[in-house]
Amino acid sequence: MTIELARPHSPEKHHSHRDVTGGWLRPAVFGAMDGLVSNFALIAGVVGAAGAGRGAVLAGFAGLVAGACSMAAGEYTSVKSQTELMRAEIAVERRELARNPKGELAELAALYQERGLDPELAHRVAEGLSADPEQALRVHVREELGVDPDDLPSPYVAAGSSFCAFAAGALVPLAPFLFGASGLVVAVVMSVLGLFGFGAAVARMTARPWWLGGL
Repeated sequence: MTIELARPHSPEKHHSHRDVTGGWLRPAVFGAMDGLVSNFALIAGVVGAAGAGRGAVLAGFAGLVAGACSMAAGEYTSVKSQTELMRAEIAVERRELARNPKGELAELAALYQERGLDPELAHRVAEGLSADPEQALRVHVREELGVDPDDLPSPYVAAGSSFCAFAAGALVPLAPFLFGASGLVVAVVMSVLGLFGFGAAVARMTARPWWLGGL
C-alpha cells in the first residue's frame, strides 16, 4: 500500500492595490486636460488672427511652458500647504497623547464602540494599540484625521506630475503645426482624439470601460 503525503497548502497570493495616496493622479489628469484645452484655444486664436505659421508654433510653445510652470507651482504650493496642515495636526495629536494618555485611550475606545464593538472589547483593543506611543499616534491620526502619517502626499510628486501632464496635453494641439500641417482642422481632430485617449487611460486605471471613460 502506498501512502501519499498531503501536499502543503500554499496560501493564495494576496491581491495588490495601486497607490492611491501618492497625490499624483489628480494633478496629472487635471494638468493633461487643462493643457490640451487651453493650448488649443490659444493656438486657435493665433491661427484665426494671423494664420497658421511660425506665430502659432511660438504661441503654442509659450502656452505650454507658461502653463506647465504655472500648474506645477500651483500644485506644489497647494499640496505643501495641505501637508504642513496635516503635520501640524499630527503634532497636536502627539502632544495630547503625551499630556492626557488616559483621555486619548478612552476616546479611541469610544470610536471603536461607535463601530460596533462592545465596551469591554473596544477598551481592550484600544489598550493594545496604545501600548506603543508611535503606534498609538498612527492609530489616532488615521482614525481621527483620516490620514496616514507615514504616507503624506508629496508636493514634489504633485508638481512633477502636473508639469509633465500639462506639457503632454499642450503638445497635442501643437503637434500638427510642428510637422508641417497648416490646417486648424487637423489640430481639432488631434485634440478630440487626445481628450478621448486621456479619458480612456484614466478609465483603465480606475477599472472602468475604456471607451466609456473616453466619452
